[in-house]
Amino acid sequence: MTDVKVFLKAAEDKMDGAVRFLDESLAHIRAGKANPRILDGVNVEYYGNHVPISGVATVTTPDAKTITIQPWEKAMIPVIEKAIMASEVGITPVNNGETIRLGIPPLTEERRKQLVKQAKQEVEDAKVSIRNARRDAIEHIKKAVKDGVPEDVAKDTENDAQKLHDKFIKKVDEMMVAKEKEIMTV
Repeated sequence: MTDVKVFLKAAEDKMDGAVRFLDESLAHIRAGKANPRILDGVNVEYYGNHVPISGVATVTTPDAKTITIQPWEKAMIPVIEKAIMASEVGITPVNNGETIRLGIPPLTEERRKQLVKQAKQEVEDAKVSIRNARRDAIEHIKKAVKDGVPEDVAKDTENDAQKLHDKFIKKVDEMMVAKEKEIMTV
């Protein structure tokens, strides 16, 4: 006889992974205030390897509208600038020979709406992943019934899978509400 709790644990792990991925994705959506995480996807060439900017410089936010990048080697300044210009960050870097500054411009209403739409798409992708994890768990439970698991145990486990699904969907919805509020706040 198969232990059906294994399927619930696997589904919970997949759902948790979807939420963590969503958190990362939402962090890269710029909300009008300085956040060093918007540079996480920008890589630079460093001694033959592609590394994130945070691997070759100190990235800080001295105020809500500025990101400061302090390269550990001065030779990296033009390389970092070029990587930022080529990325989808959409901010022109300014350097003073020592540090690179990124001034975060205020977002227009139209741009805010685009960012909310982008965030909603990321949330929908996470919800699909969560639903798929629930579906997979229920399919495994139904196969386990054929292998001798009692139907009442299977039904209870399916209900538990639904409760897990609801919990994670609620968490994702809360993340969206918070991100939308963050984006739309001027």
